This record gives sequence, C-alpha cells and structure tokens, in this order.
Amino acid sequence: MVTRENSFEGKRISVAGLGVAGFAAADALSQLGALVSVFDASETEQNIERAQVLEVLGVKTFLGWNKDLPVDIDLLVVSPGLTPRHPWINAALKSNIAVWGELELAWQLRPSHNAAPWLCITGTNGKTTATLMLASILQTSGLKVAAVGNIGESIVSAMMDPDPAQVLAVEIGAPQLPFVYSMAPTSAAVLNLAQDHLDFFDGYENYREAKAKIYHNTQLACVYNVDDPVTEKMVEAAEVQSGARAIGFTLGAPSVSMLGVIDDVLVDRAFIENRRDYGQELASFSDIQPFAPHNVANALAAAALARSIGVEPQMVRAGLRSFQTAPHRISFVREINEIRFIDDSKATNTHAADASLSAYQSVVWIAGGLAKGQDFTELIKKHSGRFRAVVLLGQDRDLIRESIVKYSSDTPIFEVEENDQAAMALVVEKAFAAARPNDVVLLAPGCASWDMFKDYKHRGTAFADAVRKLT
Repeated sequence: MVTRENSFEGKRISVAGLGVAGFAAADALSQLGALVSVFDASETEQNIERAQVLEVLGVKTFLGWNKDLPVDIDLLVVSPGLTPRHPWINAALKSNIAVWGELELAWQLRPSHNAAPWLCITGTNGKTTATLMLASILQTSGLKVAAVGNIGESIVSAMMDPDPAQVLAVEIGAPQLPFVYSMAPTSAAVLNLAQDHLDFFDGYENYREAKAKIYHNTQLACVYNVDDPVTEKMVEAAEVQSGARAIGFTLGAPSVSMLGVIDDVLVDRAFIENRRDYGQELASFSDIQPFAPHNVANALAAAALARSIGVEPQMVRAGLRSFQTAPHRISFVREINEIRFIDDSKATNTHAADASLSAYQSVVWIAGGLAKGQDFTELIKKHSGRFRAVVLLGQDRDLIRESIVKYSSDTPIFEVEENDQAAMALVVEKAFAAARPNDVVLLAPGCASWDMFKDYKHRGTAFADAVRKLT
C-alpha cells in the first residue's frame, strides 16, 4: 500500500471549483478519509455529472453557490480557475485557513518512498508542445512517463494511480502556481514570458512572479531561455536546492552549460564531461516536426530536462522523431489552389500569434476573441509586411482593427460581426476569397476563445470543419 507523509484522515477540507482539477482533488481526498465538501458557482451539465459521482463517494457538493464558504474547515483547496483575489480565497486567508493549489495538494500526495521525479515546464507559449516532446523523449528512452498537469490529466490523479509512472512531464500554467509552497521539481523550465493572464493576476508583475515560482526548490536543473532574459533573471532570483544548475537554451550557438544550435544541429554543452571544449549532437532540424523556430526552442528545452536526469543523446533524436504534435498547434488542415490553411487556435495571446506569424511569408490572418487586456501594437508593427489581409471576429476585434488601421494601413480588413459559432464559416469564406496562391490562411487569433466557443479546441475544430467544406 502506498504511504504518504501527510494524513488526511478526518480532516475537514473544502474544494473550490469542480473542473478537472477540483474533481480530482475531491476524489483523492475522499479516498484518503477526509471530510470533503465541494463548491462551484456554476451548474453546468458537466458539473452536475461530476457532483453526482462525488455524492456517491460521500462528498458534499454545492453547485450554483454564490455565498461565503464555511470557515469551520482545516484546508481550502482551490482550482486554477479561481483568481488569487477571489472572495472565497480572501475569506479563508483572513480566517487563517490554509489554502493550497492543485500542485501543492499533488506534491503532498506523493508517496514517501520512490516518488517519481517531476520535470516541470511553464512559459507563456509552447508549454504543451514542449511537454509532449519531453514525454516522447522519456518514453523512447524506456521510461514509463505520464504527461500531466495543464495538459489534460490532473496531476492529483497521477499521484493516486496504483501503477504510477517512473517520471512525470508536468505542464504548468500560471493559474496553477499561486498557493504552492513545498513543491520541489527535479528540474524545471520556463520557455518564455510575455503578457498574458493580466486580468487573472491583476497585472504583468504578478503574472511574472507566479511563473517564477516554478524554479523554487528545484533540485537539479533550472532551464531558462537565453534569448528571453527575464527567464534568466527568474533563475538568478530563485531559491533552489544545493547543487542545482542553471542551464540555458538558445537558437544561437551555445556557450558552456547551454544547449543551442550550430548550423541545423541541436547541440548539448551542458550535460557532457568535456563541455568546455566540445558539444554533443542531439538532433537535427529535420527531426523536428512541424518545423518552426519556436519548435526548435521547445525541443531544446525538452532535451535539457531529459538530459538532466541522464537520458542518452541518441534518445533525444529518437524521441523528437516519434513526437506527434497536439491538435490546433500550427496544424495543417488542407490546401486548395495552392493556398494552405493552418490551425493554430492555441495561439491565445500575442506572443503565440507572433511565433505563428513568424513562420510564414504571406498570410491571411484570422484574429480576434477575448484580448485579456493585451496590446496588439507591437505585433501589428512587426508583421505588417506579411499581411495579405486580416479577417477579424470576436468581442475585442475593434482593438485589433485600431492597431491595423494605425500601423498597417494598407492591409485589407474584413470583419465578421456575427457572434455565434456559425460565424467561423463566414470567416473562412472571407479569408479564402482574400488569399492568393502560395498564401497561408492562418488561424492564430492572439485571443482567448470563450466569447464564442467553449475553448480553443472548439474554435480550431470549427475552423477546420469550415475549411473542409470549401470547394
């Protein structure tokens, strides 16, 4: 039987939020003998189904709850969907009730012996791709790996698995990082940092500080982006365990203790004995699919994490070759009349849209949605010369249009005012009409999708479906 350092038997614990993370937390805690109650403000069909399952397990569930939470509890576990300033959280803190996030609970649930190492990845963009690349490398090397966290499967569920993985590739989004205290990753990486989740964190500085927490207590390697200096500053400020190393990755030639690129070869000068004089070849550009500069960066970060725990160089190449990209991330949909249609619906902020636009020369750009407080000025300035046309949709399309009119005045702009899900068919028709042979019609909205769609996956699927209906 798995033993854990923490005993939850008889503890009174409330879980705030009944999403993937909240459901997993309530399920795990009830199995461990805690007295669990779950609160969620919404009564969606999915929440009702989850509540019914939990009720069978003896968990008390309260849906449509808009009042204060009970204060006669020992612990409040908060889901990533709640902002750090949420009234429930503020009330708990004022009452001196411990507040844990999903990651803190998962860390406390680790077995006391032979626990799997956590290799953690965060960043504004590229997290999922880099995490899946890492998982592919680890699996190819013969390890039983689980890709968990922000990527889909709750890390709490992974902790309760009776047949646990040997190593965890953990994707961490910024909303998961508040209320984390004791987590000590084996190695951790920040891929990049740009404005995002500004509304959630009430500003960029709070967002940056949340991201930086991933390095706290790191045991072996703090992997940072040499080409994004703020990530290096995060490492310099981090309180890590004795012996932890700072490992950079760069799209340029690597210095000592870095991974980088020489010609079209990925090179390791961090995890070899004679790194002052030599570099170890890990892979080539041809091993990375889909090829784009930001995917090379993702591959370097994944390779650094894998190498930090002793994965052999040849396994990096093999793992990258067998890697399958996740949907809606620079995914090729179809080509018609020499016009390619690319689905990058996962580009939910300007930093991701920048990376996507940089991969193509002539683009009909589909953009818009919920801007989340972002400024599109620099993005429009940088890519003005690439735009064949721009098609706008969604709640904050006016914000993008204003920047295009000001900084790319020659670019034709088409707008779709409809705000239902059928609007995507009109968007695709307008984009197709504006495109010319050798152009790319690129869905890289730079915005969140919730104004019109369930999530970015739903938006990307609607785009692909509309493209396939074109004649």
